[in-house]
Amino acid sequence: MNENCPSPRRAPIPILSYHQTDIAPPRGTPYRGLVIPPARFAWQMRVLRALGYRGLSMRDLAPYLRGERRGRVVGITIDDGYVNNFEHALPILQSVGFTATSFVVSGQLGGSNVWDTSIGIAPARLMNVSHLRAWLDAGMDVGAHTRNHVALTDCDPVRARAEIVHSRQDLEQALGVPIRSFCYPYGQYREEHVEMTRAAGFDLATTSDSARTHWDTDLLRLPRVTVWLSTSLPVLMARMWMDLDEWRGLRLPRLRFGRRPRVGPRVAPEGAAGEPTS
Repeated sequence: MNENCPSPRRAPIPILSYHQTDIAPPRGTPYRGLVIPPARFAWQMRVLRALGYRGLSMRDLAPYLRGERRGRVVGITIDDGYVNNFEHALPILQSVGFTATSFVVSGQLGGSNVWDTSIGIAPARLMNVSHLRAWLDAGMDVGAHTRNHVALTDCDPVRARAEIVHSRQDLEQALGVPIRSFCYPYGQYREEHVEMTRAAGFDLATTSDSARTHWDTDLLRLPRVTVWLSTSLPVLMARMWMDLDEWRGLRLPRLRFGRRPRVGPRVAPEGAAGEPTS
């Protein structure tokens, strides 16, 4: 068994992936689906709590991933470190007693999502050091997301290693706390990047592979369930309870609200020549 795999066997654990909590931009805006309205985020968190889940940051989730603790838990991760998550997601998380990890781009503290300009995404402010310290003081967690939000698969080995290593060093120096988790930007990585992450001293690393974590999942290749603007609550629950291959094979009934469900075949009334009623 891989030395980075949790042990002993445990139940699958979902890790949710969010980006921004804010008013959704107009239809047609690139990647509009990654912006979740605060009211919807709040509803999702409250339903999770009502179902008996504990939402945990990567720091708090680590012993469950390793099989050292048991419980009904779900990981909460929020990528890139947007200020709107500090303003909206943080008070919601506190209200339900959950913790979350913000994966931060260390070279853009207090800056904006400059890596998105080429694809037409509007600039959005990123948390500065004061925001991040307050985030930590509120019981939340911070992880590294490279220095410049680069696609590691597009970098030569020297650049990729520097992005991984320095992102951790930058954040530890700025915040004065250990940074133990990493997130591969765009979910892109190769085996060499996993090894670089291990060498940099990270304990956990998340991807964009869509699945739950299992007892034998490599802790440096943790899959996540992305929550989109279009993700309904039933779909979110189903994705937490099954993996993508199972989900794709699922056939859910299409329900029409406001009509009584059809219990059996329609029977034409006498004298209607066999035509169904309207």
